[in-house]
Amino acid sequence: MVDAATAILDAALHEVQAHGIRRTTASDIARRAGVARQTLYRHWPDVQTLLAALVTRELVAVLPPPVPPGDLDALVDILVDTAERIRRMPLLARLRDSDPELLARYVLQRLGTSQHLIHDELAARIAAAQAAGVARAGDAAALAAMTLLIAQSAVLSAPLVTEWLDEEGWRRELAAALRGHLDAGGRR
Repeated sequence: MVDAATAILDAALHEVQAHGIRRTTASDIARRAGVARQTLYRHWPDVQTLLAALVTRELVAVLPPPVPPGDLDALVDILVDTAERIRRMPLLARLRDSDPELLARYVLQRLGTSQHLIHDELAARIAAAQAAGVARAGDAAALAAMTLLIAQSAVLSAPLVTEWLDEEGWRRELAAALRGHLDAGGRR
């Protein structure tokens, strides 16, 4: 049996995909989840917090398992695969179409919970790769921040460059950018 919080998040996902964030209400979510609005508010203080939790849940769900720290190619491959899974998320496509100003807020003005979680995960993986001698020296948190910026830009802006980058080209160029950024041995 699904707990109430999961049912509410699942219902919120359906509502956002159907209507976008701005047009999704607590009543719509509660109705779809089969709970009272008060139940929704027991878990989240408002709809914005609920929707932020939804986006975090969906993004964290695609984070990959660990890779051997001594294999930069495996790390880059898993980062590209993860970026592609995020790029293909129906939720992201819906937000890009219906609520671009919300995405812009998390690119231009503030970091969200999921960005912090992804950064922390990247920093840990980069530190392990540095310890194995395959990632270049430097502050792992700073390297992770730039890695996040590279991947985030590639994911969010991918539709703008389809004229120049097909699917395989997008993957190849993102891998080259990440490898060039992280490589300790100067391989290109």
